Amino acid sequence: MCGIVGYVGRSEAAPILLDGLRRLEYRGYDSAGVAIVNGEHVETRKCAGRIAELGKLMAEKPPTGTYGISHTRWATHGKPTDQNAHPHFDASGKLALVHNGVIENYQALKDQLLQDGDDNFTSETDTEVLAHLIGKLYDTSVAEAANAGSNGNASAQLPNNKGRLVEAVRTALRQVIGTYGIALVHRDIPDFLVGARRGSPLVLGVGKEENFLASDVSAIVAYTRDAVYLNDFDVVAVERDKFEISSVAGQAGNYQLSKVEFTDADIKKGDYPHYMLKEIFEQADSVRDAMRGRLSPEECTAKLGGLNMTPAQLRDVGRVVLTGCGTALHAAMIGEYSIEQLAQIPTEVEYASEFRHRNTPMTRDTLVFAISQSGETADTLGALRESRRKGYRTLGICNNVASTIARESDGGVYMHAGPEIGVAATKSFTSQVAILTAIGLLLGRMRHLSTSEGTRIIEALEALPSQIEDVLKLSDQIKAIAKKYASVNGMLFFGRQFNFPVALEAALKMKEITYLFAEGHPSAELKHGIIALVRPDLPSVFIAPDDAVFSKNLNNIEQVRARKGPVIAITSGTGADRLAKIADDIVSIPIVPDYVSPILTVIPLQLLAYHLAVELGRDVDKPRNLAKSVTVE
Repeated sequence: MCGIVGYVGRSEAAPILLDGLRRLEYRGYDSAGVAIVNGEHVETRKCAGRIAELGKLMAEKPPTGTYGISHTRWATHGKPTDQNAHPHFDASGKLALVHNGVIENYQALKDQLLQDGDDNFTSETDTEVLAHLIGKLYDTSVAEAANAGSNGNASAQLPNNKGRLVEAVRTALRQVIGTYGIALVHRDIPDFLVGARRGSPLVLGVGKEENFLASDVSAIVAYTRDAVYLNDFDVVAVERDKFEISSVAGQAGNYQLSKVEFTDADIKKGDYPHYMLKEIFEQADSVRDAMRGRLSPEECTAKLGGLNMTPAQLRDVGRVVLTGCGTALHAAMIGEYSIEQLAQIPTEVEYASEFRHRNTPMTRDTLVFAISQSGETADTLGALRESRRKGYRTLGICNNVASTIARESDGGVYMHAGPEIGVAATKSFTSQVAILTAIGLLLGRMRHLSTSEGTRIIEALEALPSQIEDVLKLSDQIKAIAKKYASVNGMLFFGRQFNFPVALEAALKMKEITYLFAEGHPSAELKHGIIALVRPDLPSVFIAPDDAVFSKNLNNIEQVRARKGPVIAITSGTGADRLAKIADDIVSIPIVPDYVSPILTVIPLQLLAYHLAVELGRDVDKPRNLAKSVTVE
């Protein structure tokens, strides 16, 4: 959510900042801007709309200078307008700041500034308040130093202007309630950036005679693969050839220089028209990578060393809680079915946003998993912290080994899905489901699962990549179905057992990228109210593989057909023959055990949403109002 790119070096900053913003477009935004210091001027270009519009502004009058900051904004405080676009300035107009996150007490801070005579606010944003606060503290410090010098006070050894600016940032942030990832420059301090983070990611990119700040390493991976992932309450002072990390409290910071695991080529679309389609088609590899080295045919179990738990500790687990948001929550719901079926451990799924704010009764033998693709989701991170605060072992399942969730959890499982650029999650979902199945296998083998049962589960998991490739060959058939229903106003999605969460996920994908009405329900709930929506212009999509509840699904489909509702069926095995006379469109996938079926059934539904969105002319990779990494509550 939102994007920050900062640069200080020997090259012109403008092309680097604009290129970095383009690489962050997937995060979701509604305005963009840059501020580049050129001698005694801070050259600013910003506007509502897409980065392409910002690019035009910069082409008409190119800003020059070798250090600056840039931003893509996803509106929280104030409408998406040119005035509200970042960067924002302090009262002097010399300090420019960009910000991700939310300053919850901005109104109280603004009221105090107004009371002190600062009434030069030009936007509706909380960010401008922070810029004014830092600017005021800095100017006061400079003035005090000047007065001390003019009075001949040789003992007044105040820090230089760089130190004063860093201290002004620290003092301001100690007054802030909320979340932030910030970067700022000052006209009077050449070749100098300051960054800080709390609850919103910020990474330092370390180059040769140049350094970078970014909210996501993908923005700078074309320039350097050496990165420092900042911790909460870190403040970093960045120059061309050095940097210094400290805390908001003023203590020396601890950091580790990491090598970025992916390259610039990994975040390009290649021959695909959209990142989403590329990532759908990468799922054979991403599921294979999620399982690589983690299945042991010899012991008929899974090997997940990253959990950091001994066999005795794993055997003592008496309850599992899975928490996440959006797509990760739907993967967790499938994980609930898997862990309960394979390990017979009571498992619950909690909305991360609710878990962190309610007093959930849990026993001491509870194991909590926080699931997030980015590892930075604010609500999920909050749930993780709340769980650990109460003394429960809390593990992460995420795709970014250097993310906050990965660093703050007691252990976990890295997804190895590779960069996921499309806002609508696809390959991260199937990787999460595969990992949760492996967790169910591991816990089950420690309890009641036989070696033969463990072997069958491993074989089912190992067969998935080739089966995914078979399902992907159905893309043209699904594209034809999407064209057929391009005029509808919405769709209903139904599934049972393991495939009920798939219905929820399919509806979410449809909403996210087509903007059509979509709802997911357990199939049996049809007769408890939803059937009132059935009509000839509202298709119902049934996820009905040839499994133990196929006949139940068949009965529900009959009820929709009796009311002239169109039916699209995702099925397997003999299901296609049994549905031939009652479904309008049938997509047949390989028959697999129920605990891995969601990995196959979801892919046709991802493709259906994708092809329908393309048919409707939607911006597939950057759907309106959405952001890839939701780092605000």
